[in-house]
Amino acid sequence: MRFEDKIVLITGGNKGIGFAAAKCFTAEGAKAVICARDENAGKVKAEEIGGLYIKTDVTKEEDCKNAVSKTISAFGKLDILVNCAGIIFRNKTPEQTSAEEWDATFNTNVKGAFLMTKHSIPELRKTKGTIVSVSSYVGLVGFKGASAYAASKAALVNFTRSAALDYAEEGIRVNCICPGSVETGMIEQAWIQHGNIAEARKIWEEKHPLKRIAAPEEAAKAILFLAGSDASFITGAAIPVDGGITAG
Repeated sequence: MRFEDKIVLITGGNKGIGFAAAKCFTAEGAKAVICARDENAGKVKAEEIGGLYIKTDVTKEEDCKNAVSKTISAFGKLDILVNCAGIIFRNKTPEQTSAEEWDATFNTNVKGAFLMTKHSIPELRKTKGTIVSVSSYVGLVGFKGASAYAASKAALVNFTRSAALDYAEEGIRVNCICPGSVETGMIEQAWIQHGNIAEARKIWEEKHPLKRIAAPEEAAKAILFLAGSDASFITGAAIPVDGGITAG
């Protein structure tokens, strides 16, 4: 198995792409540490895959330090960090976005990845480990109605590139994926807001040249690729997993 005896820490690991990645890593022999704010869901999901849950708010530095230290206490090492925690405020122009919403978006989507990276690096240095963050296709192109989210995901792409350069000589690889629409609770909330779920799903599907949206496992498999030895010469990359939406 590709990740036998590997230890992977996943923020936002209790749902969506994060939990799909946790399941895929576990199936490939890894031990998964799920970090999330929702304690009930986190414990249930960790138990489901035989992993460890650590209550973590990635916007708080002490929580991020604690997540790493508890991982080391439990398993003795850290091989892979997956930054997947993220939030979005939809259907808001800059005028309609409050300063609090802007800050909340950046604190989770960017600061959270920074803090987890900062405190994971000393352990990843020991294992020549890898970091994979989950950005978005809207980190590569403009996006109407969610400027805070798009700006945060673009920041995450360039944070990835910069960190990759910072740690390349130490053998630590840093990459990110940029998914298109993925069938998770986040996108289902957008369909509910639209008012007609079936109609909304069709609209989202039609945006992608492949004429469908992704399953969480499809994004997760891209994470596993970047985290694994098959991607040993890839660092600083932002890989679209977007059904072709950024190709045009």
